[in-house]
Amino acid sequence: MKHKINQLTLIFECRGEMAKVSCMNKFTDSEYLVSSSVAERRHPVQPENRLIGRLIACSGSMAVISIAITSSDQSLSDFWSIGRLISLNYDATRIIGIVYEMDVVKPVWEEGQPNVVNFKVELAGEVADDMNGRPKFSRGISNYPMIGSIAHRVRVADLQAIYTVESGKGIEIGRLSQDQSIAATVNIDEMLSKHFVVVGSTGVGKTTAVTLLIRKAIEVRQKLRVLILDPHNEYETSFPNESVALGVDTLDLPFWMFNFEEFSEVVFRGTVPPEGEKTALMEIISAAKARYQLARGGALSASARKLASDEGGGMNVDSPVPYRMADLFQMVLDLMGKLDQRHSRADLRSLKGRLEALCQNYRYRFMFRSTMIEDNIEKVIGNIFRIPHKDRRITVLQMADLPSDVTNSIVSVLSRLALDLAIMSHGSYEISVVCEEAHRYVPHDHSRGFGPTRQAIARIAKEGRKFGASIGVISQRPSELDPTILSQCSTLFAMRLANEHDKAIIRSAIAQGSESRIGFLSSIRNRECIAFGEAIATPMRMFFSTVQRSVIPVSQSHEHAEEVDANQAFDLKQVVQRMRGQEESQRILEDLPPAPSPPANPNVLSGQAPLGRSEAPSLRNPANTKYLPQW
Repeated sequence: MKHKINQLTLIFECRGEMAKVSCMNKFTDSEYLVSSSVAERRHPVQPENRLIGRLIACSGSMAVISIAITSSDQSLSDFWSIGRLISLNYDATRIIGIVYEMDVVKPVWEEGQPNVVNFKVELAGEVADDMNGRPKFSRGISNYPMIGSIAHRVRVADLQAIYTVESGKGIEIGRLSQDQSIAATVNIDEMLSKHFVVVGSTGVGKTTAVTLLIRKAIEVRQKLRVLILDPHNEYETSFPNESVALGVDTLDLPFWMFNFEEFSEVVFRGTVPPEGEKTALMEIISAAKARYQLARGGALSASARKLASDEGGGMNVDSPVPYRMADLFQMVLDLMGKLDQRHSRADLRSLKGRLEALCQNYRYRFMFRSTMIEDNIEKVIGNIFRIPHKDRRITVLQMADLPSDVTNSIVSVLSRLALDLAIMSHGSYEISVVCEEAHRYVPHDHSRGFGPTRQAIARIAKEGRKFGASIGVISQRPSELDPTILSQCSTLFAMRLANEHDKAIIRSAIAQGSESRIGFLSSIRNRECIAFGEAIATPMRMFFSTVQRSVIPVSQSHEHAEEVDANQAFDLKQVVQRMRGQEESQRILEDLPPAPSPPANPNVLSGQAPLGRSEAPSLRNPANTKYLPQW
């Protein structure tokens, strides 16, 4: 082997057990000859004059490459910069590394003279040609290179092999940052079945990236349904022809579909319930369900019938069967009138007041929408989870207008139903729950959030892949996410993050040997990300594809604000009425028929009440607490 060496300088540096020998070399393609075993097969478009480095140190996962650069070489510096891939020739393989740090040996730059620069490289794998001469990339390194091995910019064909998903299942979602001519691909099946995470600071393009991923997913998986938990009402514009948006005016989620913990969260507004009230509520819900079944002629045992008549229960409190709010109120009144008090009257009066306030609050109309209590669980589930889908396989749950103290319960109900639906369908139904601002529902601090919501989402993350249910976690604060949920997601798209705690969480979540890429997170551009995980051939820095402007996610309130005349006066009274729900309540009241006169006997609420409209206080007179709203 013949080499022309311009200058040779030996520099010894000891760090622990590793000694570095820096050899200042500068080569050009016309100035070195190598044997055929390490000859590089150059692409026709590669420049004639390019930088060639030499390996001077190597450990299990890291290497140091030295190269001498002069001012005239600055046009080639883009090929040797942070985040770029390089290739180390050794025997019949090319070992691939990514540059994560560089520094000059001398603390000054000498114009017109060679300046030794050391590049620290993280080793990612190796490329070898198969029997047909096509490059094939594999993670891990079978044989480590020798000191002095040649290093250069990675070949285009090798770059394509590195980022090509095996089995031909790769779907293009963008382009590589290093080479825009090469597609960035992801295995959608792996991404969905093993869950995915998208993290990044606000404004970097997370929502647009998620829109792109969902579009690709529904194109590949024809049976897939997607439920998007949208806290900012942004996604409806992203899927105008593929989705159904459900909000406070269109969502129908009856109160009786909530299990006891979820309904308690609504009744007690996220606070710790008094033990006496909680026990009484559990008792009367069980009895109300049994009473409803009894009135329908349902099959109940003799003991269950007695318990139902005694307000003692008779049915599991979490059974997904209907019951009437009128029965709850009647049972509270009956318990208050008993001589043998199982519950204090103060607790019962407080519970009654909470239930009345809940029923009379127009903001909770999605729970009490129907005036006729009926077992319509099939209709409710079919509408929310798109069965049949009618060419709209995406459900966007718009949560911005929902009461904040009930969102945790709603997320719990829908996440629980999504997994149950996938399990009971025996593989014929696939669902992906995309959870925006996931740190709200599965926070790192277990004292925050709502336990059943955390459990429902965690159950999808742990068990969902066996039944066709998956989770997509979107957050701008990964450090506030439950690490258990994060660890279950095998594909991660990390966009720009500036917070060190957030970067530390991502560093702990990725595979060993990819940590150095986290250093780029604070400086990457909008729409750019570093992708890791099972659905990616190898960790890559990439740009997401451009999304059409017409389907870019836009908050409805922001979109409406742009249409408002700048000179229009701000109507504070109208805003306050909207906050209280009075504007909507008044509009509904104007459309209601005249309220019937109350019955002479206020105790008509009994087990003989009809199954339909239950006697209740009219919305026209909320002060009348002897009668409930029409549920």
